[in-house]
Amino acid sequence: MKIARNTTAKTAVLEIFEKSKTALSHAEIHKLTEDLCDRVTIYRILDRLVNDDVVHKIVNLDGTVKYAKCHHNAQRVHIHNHAHFSCEKCLEVTCLENVKPSYIIPHNYKVNDINFTLSGLCPNCLNSNI
Repeated sequence: MKIARNTTAKTAVLEIFEKSKTALSHAEIHKLTEDLCDRVTIYRILDRLVNDDVVHKIVNLDGTVKYAKCHHNAQRVHIHNHAHFSCEKCLEVTCLENVKPSYIIPHNYKVNDINFTLSGLCPNCLNSNI
């Protein structure tokens, strides 16, 4: 079993996820690392974190890939089949852990992954419009 070591860059990326309440794009993470490492290194770190089930990918409505920290709840099998909310004004993407999406699919299909994204105005943007 190969054990991955924590590099300075990986530690910095993990700290960014710990502090963030919203999903982040690669570009946002790169900016927050203050050029600690190059873009390719960040892609490698994100791939590793996704594979290790530390973060998950969210494809936003505009096709932008964002990443969010996983919140494990002592589940034996960890899945990311929760909804996400994409704010049309501030463009932040938030995991909605308590919203349980459902779907009905024909019996001759096999689902490997789902992506439920709701869009509208987040509480901050909604309150600023009042």
